Amino acid sequence: MGRVAAALALLASFGLTACAASREAATRAANPPQGQFVTVGGHRLHVVVAGQGPDLVLIHGASGSGRDMTFDLVGRLSDRYRVIVPDRPGFGYSDALPGGGTLAQQAELLADLAVELGADRPLVVGHSYGGSVALAWAVHRPENVAGLVTLAAASHPWEGDLSLFYRVTSSAVGRVVAVPAIAALVPADTVNGMVEGVFAPQSEPEGYAEHFGPLMSASRKTLAANAQQRATLKDELAAQSRQYPAIDMPVEVLHGDADRTVWLDIHSRALSREVPGARLTVLPGVGHMPHHADPEAVVSVIDRAAARAGLR
Repeated sequence: MGRVAAALALLASFGLTACAASREAATRAANPPQGQFVTVGGHRLHVVVAGQGPDLVLIHGASGSGRDMTFDLVGRLSDRYRVIVPDRPGFGYSDALPGGGTLAQQAELLADLAVELGADRPLVVGHSYGGSVALAWAVHRPENVAGLVTLAAASHPWEGDLSLFYRVTSSAVGRVVAVPAIAALVPADTVNGMVEGVFAPQSEPEGYAEHFGPLMSASRKTLAANAQQRATLKDELAAQSRQYPAIDMPVEVLHGDADRTVWLDIHSRALSREVPGARLTVLPGVGHMPHHADPEAVVSVIDRAAARAGLR
C-alpha cells in the first residue's frame, strides 16, 4: 500500500504541475512583458524604462511585479525622471535567485542592473518589501544611490512567528507539493480578493486588476520566491537595521497610519529615528498602498528627496 500511495502521490504531483504550467502560460499570454530584458550576473531581469531626466528606480513589494508601479506612478514621474521599474528576482518576468535571494543579494543585483542601464547613482524608491530591498541597497551599495524613499516599508523585526502558509510554501516539500497545488487550483476570485484586501481601508483603483494581472502572483516561481523571501525577512531585518545609523544620504520615509500590513510604529517611525536626517511623512487614514491612495503626496516626497540629493 505504501508503494501504491507513493505512486498515486507522484501522479497527482505531475498532474498538478501540468495544470499549473498550462494556467501560467495562459496568464503570461494575457499579461505580456511591458519592457525589456537585461542579463546581469547570469540572471535575466525584466525592466521597464520610461521618461527622461535624473534616474529614479521604483521597487515593488511582495507578491507583485513592476506592474504595480506602472499602473499609475510611472506616468506621474516620467515627464521629469528617467524611471526604471524592474521586476524583482522571482517576480513578473525576472529570473529567480537561488533560495529566493536575500535582501542584500537582491539589492546587489538591482544596483548592477541600474549601472548596466547607465544609472550609476539613482534615487531609489521602495514599497513594502521593496522598501526593505531599497534599504539594503543603501546599506550595501551606498556609492550607487543618491537618495532613498521608503513607502510603507518593512524595516525592522516584529513580534510573532512565520505564518503556517509561509512555513509550508517555503519548505522543500512545500515547494514540490503545495506550491504546484496552489498554482493549479487556487480560484482566480480568491487571488483577486487577496489583492483587493491589500488596499484596505482604501478600495482597489478601477482598472488595477486588469493592468496588474493578479494571477501572475500565483505562479509557481513567484509563490516559491515570495515564500522563501518572507521566511528569512524578519531575521534579515534584525541584522540590517543595526546598520541604519550609518546611512549617509537624503532619506524620505512615508507611511499611512491605517496600514495594518506593515505597522507604522514598528517600522517607519523607528527607521526615521535611526537614520540621520531622515524625514517622516505620515498620511492620515491611508493603508498599505500609499502610492495608489495618495499618489500626489508620494510624488511630492520623491521630488523632495530628489532635490535634497541634488538631482533637481
